[in-house]
Amino acid sequence: MTTVTDISEFDIPAGKVYRSPVIDCFDGKVVSRTIGMRPDAQLVNTMLDAAIETIDISSNRPVVHSDRGAHYRWPGWLARIADAELTRSMSRKGCSPDNAACEGFFGRLKTEWFYPGNWQSTTVNQFTQALDSYSHWYNEKRIKMSLGARSPLDYRRSLGLMA
Repeated sequence: MTTVTDISEFDIPAGKVYRSPVIDCFDGKVVSRTIGMRPDAQLVNTMLDAAIETIDISSNRPVVHSDRGAHYRWPGWLARIADAELTRSMSRKGCSPDNAACEGFFGRLKTEWFYPGNWQSTTVNQFTQALDSYSHWYNEKRIKMSLGARSPLDYRRSLGLMA
């Protein structure tokens, strides 16, 4: 299993909001996600903790790929990766295509949901709730032609990977 992660910023009139997901490269499913007001260790550590709870590490050593951001070199992150027996992978310096799967997710998220929205009178709390709802929709309802016109969850069900 290979996953990718990164942080994206959303600048709305009420303030800046940061999103940190773990995306499964198998089908694009959002495995875990956190939303916060700062791109800090708590944001990425909480996201990784949630991912570790949901992925099966008994059958293999999942890869967690990220860019070279400081968040992914901090002791708390490194300890979590080691304790969960995950394989850590980082982009080469100055090579953003290495994390294209996560950047592509952010591009779809912003094109489909963020840019068309009117966030003028939206509070940060309302925005984070709507952003979280997008992830549920993305996993459960948004079809991908590469998955046979299924959502990531429907695709996994069709393969017998989920009940």
